[in-house]
Amino acid sequence: MERIGKPIRVAVVFEPGRQIRPVCFDWHNRKHTVTEIVYCWRGQAGEDSLLYFSVSDGSDLFELVYNTADQSWTLNGVEAG
Repeated sequence: MERIGKPIRVAVVFEPGRQIRPVCFDWHNRKHTVTEIVYCWRGQAGEDSLLYFSVSDGSDLFELVYNTADQSWTLNGVEAG
């Protein structure tokens, strides 16, 4: 997986039970629609709680990270299909 580490804009749906589901994001001036959430997990960076999402747009695999402290999103990596 190629590491990116760049901030991105992400559209999400907040589902019952405080679950967050990313639905699309912008990267390289292109909208990527999330067709599948492959895996999600939690992590820590110091005192910040991070939510990791491994998602697919139907052709490529992306790792998105949501920082709950500052409510920012990062594109952590991409693997071209």
